[in-house]
Amino acid sequence: MKLKSFTPKLVVYSLLFIFTTIATNAQEGNPVFNSEFNNPDATTWETLKGDAKLMYGGLKYTYSRPFQWQDDDIGLFLGVAIGAAGLNLMDQESYRFFSRQEEHVPGVIQEFGWYFGSPQNNYGVTGAIYLTGLFTKNPKIRRTGILMISAASAAGLIQTVSKNIAGRARPGDGRSRLSFKPFSKDGSYHSFPSGHTILSFTTFYALSKQFESPWVKAGLYVGGLVSPVSRLWRGAHWLTDVALSMALTIAVVDSVDKYLDQQTLMQDNPELREQTKISWHLQMGAGTIGVVGRF
Repeated sequence: MKLKSFTPKLVVYSLLFIFTTIATNAQEGNPVFNSEFNNPDATTWETLKGDAKLMYGGLKYTYSRPFQWQDDDIGLFLGVAIGAAGLNLMDQESYRFFSRQEEHVPGVIQEFGWYFGSPQNNYGVTGAIYLTGLFTKNPKIRRTGILMISAASAAGLIQTVSKNIAGRARPGDGRSRLSFKPFSKDGSYHSFPSGHTILSFTTFYALSKQFESPWVKAGLYVGGLVSPVSRLWRGAHWLTDVALSMALTIAVVDSVDKYLDQQTLMQDNPELREQTKISWHLQMGAGTIGVVGRF
């Protein structure tokens, strides 16, 4: 199957899957929005302007969060940093392992991973989700689209700047996991972070926050992992690139989601979102260290 021939199928299947998931779970964990967000008398243009403000507000809120970190947040950040340092020791071996698996992976899965994580396709999907919510006046779908677009934009900007600053070499051609060339314009030194991972996992993780069922969440997490793992199969990134990109995605989506909660949920119903919130904890044991999410 040629890659170009897969593009329209990817878009159609992705939209069908996501819309079906939303429609069949429309009543599950459906939050109560305040009248400002869910105003049936507002014109489409007025709603669009208000939503654009929410998207921009979510982006600003995300960038301001590090300045408001508490002890738990700092501890979690240090835990992720320590975990990444440990994974870095495995980068070379994991690169060889994943590279050997590529020939055994069905082409459709590899192509889905590549195309869904590409900016033009990913924003096409998330944009379609938002526009569907806008024109059908469905606040649940609209909010999902706002969360996806705002989070992807915030994380995407961090990714673009970080690639140039870090200048980490991609695997292959004998380059070391510790090879860096900061501010390089050479694409072979833009390994960290992984843009495909950020965009793909942002979409699936944001969608998972709309549901209470752990089975639905788990299924969406698996879907979100296809692009990250496909980048490892292709030898485009080191394991730490993908792992840290996913950690960044989770932090950004949670920040934007919290901002939208503050802006759009009624104050007397705080338990509505607590039901779908994931709590992240640093966990250490004999020979192990990691970050665990509980929902």
